[in-house]
Amino acid sequence: MNKDQISGKVDQVTGKVKQKTGEALGNQGMANEGVVDQVKGAAKETWGNVKEAAHETAARERKEDERQANTARDNFTDRVQNIKDRVNERIEEHKIEKDKEAERIRERRPA
Repeated sequence: MNKDQISGKVDQVTGKVKQKTGEALGNQGMANEGVVDQVKGAAKETWGNVKEAAHETAARERKEDERQANTARDNFTDRVQNIKDRVNERIEEHKIEKDKEAERIRERRPA
């Protein structure tokens, strides 16, 4: 709850009291001021509701943006790791082939 929402509620309660007091005393001016205060309070509370909703929406969007950024980073690092693993596998395969080739050459040489 923000200050506009609280202030709006206070203004509405104050206006209601002023209206009822004015009606009880037969003071139409006071009763009308009470109604005006209630309207101003309702508008202020509504403005506070709008601000709160905007803040909540922005926070959700920031959270979603962060989640998407984390996902993109994770996907990227996973791809890099997979490429590195495949390259290392090829290097090992190449070493094995070269070792086999060297062994065949040694076997063909006369002793």
